[in-house]
Amino acid sequence: MAKLFECVPNISEGRRADVVAHIGELAASVSDVTLIDTQSDPSHNRSVYTLVGTGDGVVEAALRLAGGAIDAIDLRSHQGEHPRMGAVDVIPFIPLDGASMEEAVLLARRCAQGLWERYRVPSYFYEAAATKAERRDLSAVRKGQFEGLLSAVKEPDRQPDVGEAALHPSAGAVAVGARDFLIAFNVNLATADLKLAERIALAVRARSGGLIGIKALGFSLPGDVVQVSMNVVNVKAIPLYRVTELIRREAAAAGVAVRATELVGLSPLRAVLESAAYYLHFDEVEPSQVTW
Repeated sequence: MAKLFECVPNISEGRRADVVAHIGELAASVSDVTLIDTQSDPSHNRSVYTLVGTGDGVVEAALRLAGGAIDAIDLRSHQGEHPRMGAVDVIPFIPLDGASMEEAVLLARRCAQGLWERYRVPSYFYEAAATKAERRDLSAVRKGQFEGLLSAVKEPDRQPDVGEAALHPSAGAVAVGARDFLIAFNVNLATADLKLAERIALAVRARSGGLIGIKALGFSLPGDVVQVSMNVVNVKAIPLYRVTELIRREAAAAGVAVRATELVGLSPLRAVLESAAYYLHFDEVEPSQVTW
């Protein structure tokens, strides 16, 4: 039986629904790959695709998707809340049951080479695929974003892992990685106070002494709303309800309420059930008890 991998490309387009749909169709055209989810955010101007398939399949699907994004997106005129350095900003490969992280790293290597050979778009490796310790963290790779990298890419310590030391004129560069499953989870606050969201993000993220496995940033959204946007990179360490309640308490201290929470992409069912059990005061709830 063929080993399966997940691939979650993020593109810098979340406003033109026809473009997002066409790019997804290109990825789904690969026979042994399934496009299982697409989510777009117009404020971030970003879309996230979730693909599952064989190793060969997800690499080819990612490359076809990248081609569509490179044709349709011009970062020279792109605006959005989310940090980005590429029309296709990130392409992570995640090993599923029976597959290894080492195999996912090899897929990342193949994908990056294909991006350069087909489209002349350079790539940086991150997370488990990183060739340098300082590049494991995606935020370090993406520092300066597209505009800052236009000149920084020529510096010896900022040159791409694959491709020449110059960005693609309109499509920038891509971060290609291999990682474990993560949950993209956002908490929206009923205020226009961006500094509050940034302060709470600083409080919850792991690298500043917050919660294990949490990466967080603060963003402004339309309608007098700010967002604490997070990646939960260790899905077993901190349940979502603990993250939510910590943010709720921090916001309440400033007289601000939580307006909503949201998932971007997919989450393990167990993670959602764990929080449902907390809020519904269940002693325990099993996946088999939940149906559509």
